[in-house]
Amino acid sequence: MNTIFYIILFLLSCFGFYFSGELIVKSFSKIAKFLGWKEFVVSFLLMSVVGSLPNLFVGISAALKGVPELSFGDAIGGNVIDMTIAVALAALFAKDGIPAKSKTINTTLIFTCVAAVLPILLASNGIISRIDGIILVGFFIFYMSWLFSKKERFTKVCEDEQPIEKSFQRSLSGIFKVIFSLIIFAIASQFIVESSLYFADVFNIPIMLIGLFIVGLGNCAPEIFFAISTAKKGLEWMILGGLMGSIVSVSTLVMGTVAMINPIVISDFSPFLTARIFLFIAIFFFFIFIKTDHHIDKKEAAFLLFIYIFFIIAEIFFGV
Repeated sequence: MNTIFYIILFLLSCFGFYFSGELIVKSFSKIAKFLGWKEFVVSFLLMSVVGSLPNLFVGISAALKGVPELSFGDAIGGNVIDMTIAVALAALFAKDGIPAKSKTINTTLIFTCVAAVLPILLASNGIISRIDGIILVGFFIFYMSWLFSKKERFTKVCEDEQPIEKSFQRSLSGIFKVIFSLIIFAIASQFIVESSLYFADVFNIPIMLIGLFIVGLGNCAPEIFFAISTAKKGLEWMILGGLMGSIVSVSTLVMGTVAMINPIVISDFSPFLTARIFLFIAIFFFFIFIKTDHHIDKKEAAFLLFIYIFFIIAEIFFGV
């Protein structure tokens, strides 16, 4: 009976993340348009900051409860998902795939690949210490400084096929919705951590694997929603910037914050061998597909999708 209760609690929490993520994306867009922010700023802030909020709340909750390794699994699993499922679904829904000709996108790609592997490199000695956490947060600050350093990145004003009236009342309503979404994030993250601890104890599964598979997938709902919705609207140029910004944020800002609260001790890396291999595979093909034709087409999207399917199969047979 307890198992059914925690399964329902976990699913409701994931739905809360999805609902709040969708609400906060729409509300934040309205606020951004009211303030006259540029498209690139909106895209970056939506996914790299707002999109990583579920990971941040879960990470902080896990760190305060003494299981920061849950956040480590969440970050690794989320990165694999963002580079495979999220990109693949967006490219499949987009009319002509996802373009990647922007210089900013191509430079961010390098930051993304480094950020994705940095926590693993820092954890090679069995712990991501508070000093490592400072390094990770420092990398995020460095990326932010570079990103906002050139004025030409913000020359295009945020537009929509259905312009929103720039009224203070609409903007204020959006702010309240964002606050409401943050409250749901906080509550849902507590339930996610409690459910994860229960599953790890009852089914004798390492807490990091719970984060890798279940929590990672649930926390990627905002990124996946954002990628698909922008693809349907024909705003394909926003997809890669948003997803890569999310990967950088989760791998550095979130992981660094968690480590500074409670160092992440990883006594046994063996359950993560398959995950690490597939993370590098996902990074490699993600990099190659963008760099070759500066475009991710539907065939490449299908290939990325199969990478995640093979990842799940490999983890079932070799990782667990």
